[in-house]
Amino acid sequence: MRGFRHRTTIKTALEWVDQNSQVLAPEVVARSAANGRVLADEVASDVNVPSFRRAMMDGFAVQAVDTFGATSYNPLSLSIVGEILPGGDSHQEVHRGEAIGIMTGAPMPLRADAVIPAEKASRQKDKLSVFDEVPPERHVGKIGEDIQQGDTVLKPFRRLRPQDLGVLSSIGKAEVRVVRQPRVRLVITGDELCAAGSFPKQNQTVDANSPMLSALIQRDGGELLFDAITPDRPELIREMMLDPDADIVVVSGGSSVGQEDHAPRLLSEIGKLAIHGVAMRPSSPAGMGCIHHRPVFLLPGNPVSCLCAYDFFAGRAIRLRGGRSADWPYQKQTGMLVRKISSVVGRQDYARVTIRGGQVVPIAIGGASVLSSTSRADGFVIIPTDSEGFPPGTDVEVLLYG
Repeated sequence: MRGFRHRTTIKTALEWVDQNSQVLAPEVVARSAANGRVLADEVASDVNVPSFRRAMMDGFAVQAVDTFGATSYNPLSLSIVGEILPGGDSHQEVHRGEAIGIMTGAPMPLRADAVIPAEKASRQKDKLSVFDEVPPERHVGKIGEDIQQGDTVLKPFRRLRPQDLGVLSSIGKAEVRVVRQPRVRLVITGDELCAAGSFPKQNQTVDANSPMLSALIQRDGGELLFDAITPDRPELIREMMLDPDADIVVVSGGSSVGQEDHAPRLLSEIGKLAIHGVAMRPSSPAGMGCIHHRPVFLLPGNPVSCLCAYDFFAGRAIRLRGGRSADWPYQKQTGMLVRKISSVVGRQDYARVTIRGGQVVPIAIGGASVLSSTSRADGFVIIPTDSEGFPPGTDVEVLLYG
């Protein structure tokens, strides 16, 4: 075995990720399949919403002037000349001294400029007694009140939410152009591994990384490509790394400098190994490079190191290629540190912490194989490269695990 002669700074590694994570080309999908997808283009409306004047209350469509002066002590009388239901005929007319019964959402009749609410009037056959006055346009929805023709309703690179799909439907969009989801080939290596969720035999380790990474890839908008654990055989690892369907390759395990660490050598042979060894803890054996302009990320096999390297590098690339923000999708909370966290200048640390009553309690910085430390933790604190750590009483920013 040999050690790392040089460890790349986090800053340099992140710059490499950003330079090699171009947004993928768009595709057209049905609106019903667009929830959570990233919009590729600006969407403008070709129609007014609503496209007609409509009643906003159940009641009676009138000319407002016919209600002026009406009170419960001095009701005014109007003649009821019809009724309009939602989706009904909007060509009826209301003349002076007349009213038409109307329901919420129904088109306003011609000449009517207000709706008197049902509770402000009393009907006796074809006569209406009005007990209150209404000004012009009261309880009337205007054409284009929600969206006007030509309005930009959604901007590019917006992650579509359920209400956005409702807006798209309201302007008649059955399809939408979205950024294609990056297809991520997940390669889990290790002869010592047995399938996730199985009971380990002697000297075996259950695969914890594939369930974790699969969920993270899907969270970040990637389309997962994963079949099974890949044995530590160079030809099999090579085959998986060369998957022509992948936009990004994520390899877990075999990323360091040991005898069975094949991934770095293979990447340098069939592509370019741009970075190998990063000045961080955990995850220092992480690496990255390209095969045919597709980013490849080499993550350590130890689960916490794997999670950390994914969070810093692979997840960022997946989000960028899918048109999302590079930023971590974690909420943040500030709290006071109850114990010191030590670090070394020149190395960035990823410290798991809990939060108790607004105070931040460190759990671990090391322990790359102790995955349960992340489960016990509420989140993590980043100790920057230029720091020797934080003393007790320091206000620190915690990134909260989702």
